[in-house]
Amino acid sequence: PPPAVGPAPGGAPKPAIDPPPAVGPAAAFERRPWLERIGLAAIALVMGAMFGLVAFAAGAGGEWILAAMSAVGAFMTLAVGLSTLVRG
Repeated sequence: PPPAVGPAPGGAPKPAIDPPPAVGPAAAFERRPWLERIGLAAIALVMGAMFGLVAFAAGAGGEWILAAMSAVGAFMTLAVGLSTLVRG
């Protein structure tokens, strides 16, 4: 049967679903295992290198907008990979 929605015996409405788990400083923070962190950083390194290659090729071909967007993509991908490795 579908979840009950409507007033509970106390008069307050009852939510149809359970509330999400706590987020923010109150939530328990669990670090990823080292193997997973190294794997994610390696994937980010490969993707960042591909973005960098596209940026280089686009710049060599005179497509400066594409080169700039690819360079930003390479930087952001490498930054996120590094933060995953360091912070976990």
